[in-house]
Amino acid sequence: MLDIKFIRENPEKVKETCRDKGVDVDIDKVLEIDQERRKALAQIEEISAEKNKASKEISSLKDEQGKKKIISEMQKLDKTSDKLKKDFKKLDQEYLELMYKIPNIILDDVPLGKDEGDNKVVKKVGDIPKFSFKPKDHMELGEQLGIIDTKKAAQISGARFTYLKGGLAMLQLALIQYTFDILTDPKTMKKIADSVEKGYHNKPFIPVIPPVMIKPEPYTRMARLSDEDKDERYYLQQDDMYLIGSAEHTLGPLHMDEIINEKDLPLRYIGYSTCFRREAGSYGKDTKGIFRVHQFDKVEMESFTTKEDSLKEQNFFLAIQEYIVKSLKIPYQVVMICTGDMSGPDARQVDIECWRPGQNKYRETHTADLMTDYQSRRLATRVRRGKDVELVHMNDATVCAIGRMLIAIMENYQQKDGSIKVPKALEKYLGFKAIK
Repeated sequence: MLDIKFIRENPEKVKETCRDKGVDVDIDKVLEIDQERRKALAQIEEISAEKNKASKEISSLKDEQGKKKIISEMQKLDKTSDKLKKDFKKLDQEYLELMYKIPNIILDDVPLGKDEGDNKVVKKVGDIPKFSFKPKDHMELGEQLGIIDTKKAAQISGARFTYLKGGLAMLQLALIQYTFDILTDPKTMKKIADSVEKGYHNKPFIPVIPPVMIKPEPYTRMARLSDEDKDERYYLQQDDMYLIGSAEHTLGPLHMDEIINEKDLPLRYIGYSTCFRREAGSYGKDTKGIFRVHQFDKVEMESFTTKEDSLKEQNFFLAIQEYIVKSLKIPYQVVMICTGDMSGPDARQVDIECWRPGQNKYRETHTADLMTDYQSRRLATRVRRGKDVELVHMNDATVCAIGRMLIAIMENYQQKDGSIKVPKALEKYLGFKAIK
């Protein structure tokens, strides 16, 4: 959520951001309700002050008639106050609903555009592999090796579910352990942090296994549950809870309604969870295979920093992502996401897309989202800096979208005989060097 003071002082910039992100919000209406809301609040406070004054007068009066007169006036004030409070509650609800719809202000280097076609590739890394045979896609490889079974999963759970078996299941566990080892190692963190800025915070990440269910209230405060994206979420009606779509959905509220000491920042978490998405609106897209499924596993990072470190922290997250993909020797490209393709809470979004020989193109595997103080204002997550208390800045990013990285490994490491080599970086976690 944006600061209302910023909206009052910069209404045209906020309107421009709404247009750029394709969000329909009446900013003039927001300002009108804000004015009415402030007026009502001032009147409520004024009546409260009058009542306090009257209470003191009653305690000092000995004249019973005088007391009765003041009490009668106070009763009238109570009725007026009750009406004002009722009106304020209605105004406040309408105000919050509109405020929650306003997207975050974008950073200066975010490209303008309507959709993913306007995203900007900023660099390509790694050589696209050349095969002496026609490369297969991951499903053909997986079915031939007996390590992916979507047919049986469809009979048991429905479309877009899968069984991962044998060597592929072991490869998933290796990826999880490998990424946790990287993000919890001080030496590796220092190396990556120094690549962003010499001496930048090299504090390792705290490992977390977060809940996969979340209440509607913190989900809404995370800016990850709205009328626009409710269809994407799995709702458990009997429990009034949602299944999370990513680990950061429950990592982000870890410090909800808290004040963090500045000396403890940055606070960094690496979380592993199963994730659930309906994939609403993606009908007909990636229906074959494990690229876009309803249930998948993911390793995520979440951090809380000062405002000065906000952008550097996102660049640090991106550097971690690149370090992992490079170490697995998978070709990739870095993409700046345009205004029309990014989510409302983002001030800046950067994706990594890995090369898929089976499709002969790059596909998205990682996202890094900079939220500035947009989420923390809703979550009331603050930092004490000397005598002052201010909002923290928040970043989240993919460490490893397991299914998508399994696809990238399978397709880039496939051999002519149909086997799949294991990347050298993962060999020590496995008792084999190839899936056959």
